[in-house]
Amino acid sequence: MNSYTSFILKCTTAVFVFMIFSCKEESKSISDNNSETTAQEQAHPKLILTAQGVKDIRAQLGSIPIFDNSLEKIKAEIDAEIEAGIEVPIPKDYSGGYTHSRHKRNWFAMQKAGVLYQILDDEKYAKYVKNMLMEYEAMYKTLPLHPKTRSYARGKIFWQCLNDSNWLVYVSQAYDCIYNYLTEEERNKLETNLFRPFADHISVDSPQFYQRVHNHSTWGNAAVGMIGLVMNDEVLINRALYGIKDLKLDANKKDDDGGFLNKDGKAGFLANIEEPFSPDGYYNEGPYYQRYAMYPFLVFAEGLYNVKPELKIFEYKEGVLLKSINALLNLSDADGDFFPLNDGQKGMSYYNGALVTAVDVSYHYGNQDPGLLSIAQQQDQVLLDDSGLAVALGIKEGKTKPFDKKSINLSDGPNGTQGGVGILRNKNLELVFKYAAQGSSHGHYDKLSYSLYENGEEVIQDYGLARFVNIEQKGGGNYLKENKTWAKQTIAHNTVTQNETSHFKAKYEIGSQHHSVLNYYSFENETIQVASAKETNAYPGTEMLRTMAVIKDEDFEKPYLLDIMKVTSATANQYDFPFYYFGQVLQTNFEYNSPETLKPLGNKNGYQHLYIEATAKANNDNSKFSWLNTNKFYTLTTVTSNKDELLFTRIGANDPQFNLRKDPALILRRKNAKNTVFVSVIEAHGSYSPVTESAVNSKSNIAALKVVLDTVDYTAIEITNIKGDTKLFITANTNASKEAKHDLTINNKNYEWSGSYYFK
Repeated sequence: MNSYTSFILKCTTAVFVFMIFSCKEESKSISDNNSETTAQEQAHPKLILTAQGVKDIRAQLGSIPIFDNSLEKIKAEIDAEIEAGIEVPIPKDYSGGYTHSRHKRNWFAMQKAGVLYQILDDEKYAKYVKNMLMEYEAMYKTLPLHPKTRSYARGKIFWQCLNDSNWLVYVSQAYDCIYNYLTEEERNKLETNLFRPFADHISVDSPQFYQRVHNHSTWGNAAVGMIGLVMNDEVLINRALYGIKDLKLDANKKDDDGGFLNKDGKAGFLANIEEPFSPDGYYNEGPYYQRYAMYPFLVFAEGLYNVKPELKIFEYKEGVLLKSINALLNLSDADGDFFPLNDGQKGMSYYNGALVTAVDVSYHYGNQDPGLLSIAQQQDQVLLDDSGLAVALGIKEGKTKPFDKKSINLSDGPNGTQGGVGILRNKNLELVFKYAAQGSSHGHYDKLSYSLYENGEEVIQDYGLARFVNIEQKGGGNYLKENKTWAKQTIAHNTVTQNETSHFKAKYEIGSQHHSVLNYYSFENETIQVASAKETNAYPGTEMLRTMAVIKDEDFEKPYLLDIMKVTSATANQYDFPFYYFGQVLQTNFEYNSPETLKPLGNKNGYQHLYIEATAKANNDNSKFSWLNTNKFYTLTTVTSNKDELLFTRIGANDPQFNLRKDPALILRRKNAKNTVFVSVIEAHGSYSPVTESAVNSKSNIAALKVVLDTVDYTAIEITNIKGDTKLFITANTNASKEAKHDLTINNKNYEWSGSYYFK
């Protein structure tokens, strides 16, 4: 690193003179009509890395460890790419295929090489980017549509316009970094034969892709806008911000991705900020797709901030872009993995490159929250730009503090009125309670569902998506048919399925019109975190009200989950209530029978994918089930009657290509019921050591779980532990405001309290 500093000091004067000369030459070509264009608009680089940022970075090199280390790693990576030579193959593959992966690798390499050229002032990096761009220019001007025809909007370099947009977002940054290295003739050649036609193809030629509110369109908007910023092309910039004007579209035409063209005509980058984000920063497609969309949102926003500060982009919609980063970080478990809401792949985390961008941008352009620095340290890398420098300096100056995740309720919908997601945290237990809107085309039919984690490990899981991203052998890396037949169906989730039919009949057209409604949430008391929400549209004539509490009781080793699902219906129905646990069955208090031959539980709506492994009749007021997972013990205690059935099931039926995970579940089935309430407690307790072969606290601490009152206005639950001590939890089903006063008699005993619930 010291050699870098020495090199920079020797070159500073020459570079400064070169930059001044470049700016003078550039200014000669500006017409009189553009004479008032700001120097900021003409300087390069100016998008993410700025000319001033380059000077600041060079002045600090060798003294900012996390930045210096990031630079070393990227330099080694790109030096190896340069040594291997440039390869720009004719496109032919789906995701995961060779040509797809090679072009994807190229866009990263060009962006990084451009940055290295600016920071190290080494011509070999600029030459590498230039030569590769010229090969793309030579290929693109005669390139037909991609030969793979599956996409609703085919690209040219890639099988879908989405990936073409990815390419242009990154390559715009590379072009910005070598802009002054190129001659005017070379720039004209690239802009005429590559960049403008490229931008036109993903926008004007592909309105079904571009003119939407969707993460795909966000990438398209950012791609067109960023190349427009580099080229000072106001037509492209406005097309990016506001969409294509005066374009005749069939607003009712459904695309292959499951979404619709925007019926109200809104499109462009600003519409993609306005509609998907709630005022709290929750992105309606869920954290997995928010993570994916955050990169184009933020890098285009940075470019607008630097080139067009008058737009005040980071203040748009009350600063929702920066708020969304905090929301996204809070939608991760203790290990930093994002909760797999909607079409979410498990294992995606804030160690992803998009989140390095998010953390650095949030720190630099936000309020410089020192908690973000701790995440940057965990990521162990920063961006090689202005925001990465700010983070590196913050860490160097000792400003780091832990990023404290607490219980949080995130509203959904552009105005925050379309349900939401509650994250209830108590010690090492995390509950994800989903009562959100549909989530666009990536949404699942799982109103009032939940998942449960202990110290970052799944206790009760949400399945996530059915897809092997970028693995060519599995459907070209794209969504598998089981995503619709299983993962999106209601029975795949921890919520109520009525009459073996999914919520909204698993139809996007219906589900997108409705959302659940918050009853209340309360996080003020550290010992009990509560959230409650209602769903009235999933099944016509049926209302579901779910109240979930994570409780730390001094008589229990760890916090436990109390779950109350109240169902009110105009007709008698069959209700299925699953628990998708992980681990080894230890003990039940009911006898079950295992069939000799495995058969599916049903023939449609996801039931066709569940094998029946065992069946039982409930024979106690409480049915208990204990299991062991990752050397920790868990027990489910649920209120039952002798009419209830218990089904051990396993995913994997009617799955000839083994596309689904073979995960287990216990399903509580209640038949011919009109109004009913499902009440359960899940305890985390004890541990097992395979080294000492000792089990500690392996048994449940609950002796009895009882519904002592269930009316329209209140539901009351008694929890009695093995010592005979009883706690009472009462939830307000109707008048649940924090200011409400309640006076209630249960079993000749009077209870008075203010607020949404009572617990004592």
